Amino acid sequence: MEEKKLDIKSIIGFVLIFGILIFMFFQNQPTPEELEAQKAEQARIEAEAAKKEQEVKTAPVKEATTVDLNDSTAVANYKNTVGAFGFTQTSDGTTILENEVLYLEVANKGGQIVEAKMKEFVTYDSIPVYLVKDGNANFALNFTTSDNRVLSTADLYFEPSLTQSGDNKVLSMKAKVANGKFLEYRYEMKPNEYLVDFTMRSQGLNGVFNTSKPVTLEWDLKGIRHNKSVQYENRYTRLTYNHDDGDISKLSESSDFDEETEEDVKWLSYRQHFFSSILATDNHFKTADLTSTNLVEEESKELRFTKEYSTRAPLEFQGGEISQNMHWYYGPTDVKVLDDYKDLGLADSIPFGWGIFGWINRYVFTPFYTFLSSFLPYGIAIVIMTILVRLALSPVTYKSYLSQAKMKVLKPEISEINEKYKDNAMKKQQETMKVYNKAGVSPMSGCVPALLQLPIFYSLFMFFPTSFALRQKPFLWAEDLSSYDTIFELPFTIPFYGDHVSLFPILASIAIFFYMQMTTGQSMQMQQQPGMPNMKFIMYLSPIMMLFFFNNYASGLSLYYFISNLITIFIMLAIKNYILDEEKIHAQIQENKKKPKKENKFQRKMREMMEQAEEQKKSGRR
Repeated sequence: MEEKKLDIKSIIGFVLIFGILIFMFFQNQPTPEELEAQKAEQARIEAEAAKKEQEVKTAPVKEATTVDLNDSTAVANYKNTVGAFGFTQTSDGTTILENEVLYLEVANKGGQIVEAKMKEFVTYDSIPVYLVKDGNANFALNFTTSDNRVLSTADLYFEPSLTQSGDNKVLSMKAKVANGKFLEYRYEMKPNEYLVDFTMRSQGLNGVFNTSKPVTLEWDLKGIRHNKSVQYENRYTRLTYNHDDGDISKLSESSDFDEETEEDVKWLSYRQHFFSSILATDNHFKTADLTSTNLVEEESKELRFTKEYSTRAPLEFQGGEISQNMHWYYGPTDVKVLDDYKDLGLADSIPFGWGIFGWINRYVFTPFYTFLSSFLPYGIAIVIMTILVRLALSPVTYKSYLSQAKMKVLKPEISEINEKYKDNAMKKQQETMKVYNKAGVSPMSGCVPALLQLPIFYSLFMFFPTSFALRQKPFLWAEDLSSYDTIFELPFTIPFYGDHVSLFPILASIAIFFYMQMTTGQSMQMQQQPGMPNMKFIMYLSPIMMLFFFNNYASGLSLYYFISNLITIFIMLAIKNYILDEEKIHAQIQENKKKPKKENKFQRKMREMMEQAEEQKKSGRR
């Protein structure tokens, strides 16, 4: 048996490749001058877009009145003229609307929510979780007035009235013109709920608004940072929306800037990893212009925001008035909470994964882990779930290891063929396939079991970073299973790695190294096939890649990989030492050779293609 050791060539090869990756990374980074140029260009584009939008808003129709936005006096006078349209001027101030789980402040000016706080949750540094605070959000309706000016509700003053309707608290915010003429925002909050019913309606304002033009709803928000790693949080911070036909779409989570114009939008979710701000409508937005801007360039403890979201959606008048029933959701991105609003489908905003992966995550692993964690510590629940998953997949592991054992038995014959036809790759491949066919062995039989496990692995990969149940749950030295664990803070930052050392990824990397030694060791004993990857290189590269990749990931995910690979090692040792008998396998292969399997269509087609290629090669030599 070949001794498994890291020879000098492998070390040099690995160092060179890793150096090339580092070099490419830094080569691809823009220079400070390029960054400044990009920022200047982006600012120019945004300024032009804003100018064009304002030109559309203030475009004169017949003898329409416009406001010079560069004239501060004119702008101030315009804001003061909202009273000229008949709207009553009142004082600044806010009204508090709260229940057991949610605290909201609604401002008189604009009638909008200016503070939204989660009462039961805190950030990684023990500060209350705010979704709206200090002007990070804006909500307004933009009307075209009867004399063709643009009037924003952000400039109007609303008069608050707080009442009780059964157990519900009702806040009515009215921007009044006269008795019986007003624009109203109505907020209704139920006990112990994060969802607030929101109604917008007008009465008697037909003469104030130009009803031939739609009202534009605008909603802007900067996502406030809540997690220890801002880059990790930003990876799961995303604008998601639901079409009226039930399809879920998303803007890019990684692009610096993304925008879309969508039709028939049912709800909009400004997700901030474990918390979401959602606006849902009982009808739907016929169209919506959506944008998402990435605010995170690199890992930093100073960054306050992750992404900036924006929505512009037209609303139609109904009988000359505004009448819209909507809902605000400020709360956790938790399937247990969002499933309470099945009629709105808000749970679909959680990134479970796509296709069958999302289905397994949502309907298998999420309820299964919820059940286990209801009576076990959260870390122990991960261990138990991992053990049960690996045991369920042990038949697949057995099939994979059996295939490796058969290939090992055939190694001497394959080596002989490789030596005999070392100068004729096509003939070598033909003879190799003949040996496999006679022995009843398929070189792909080891790959198929691995492919069958992919849906499970990917579903779990999506489960751990997005499971709200893991948030701020400690286990051993990890303070939070939904974030990285730290055993040592570095005084500097290592590219791709970070400024800290996490222990769970180290343990997972060690486990995957020994696992790959077992699974690739037999492959390395066989002659390396032309065009096949260097298995020894992969065996050393994979653990190091995992170490770097998972250092900033959820410690619960690294814990899963550590336990999973550890269990797989024990299962494979048990199969090797107590279940499989190589002598019996060898005898069975020899018996199979006497009665080789009949070629299937694929094998026959491959053989014919290789024979034709060989004939063409010979003809070419003549």
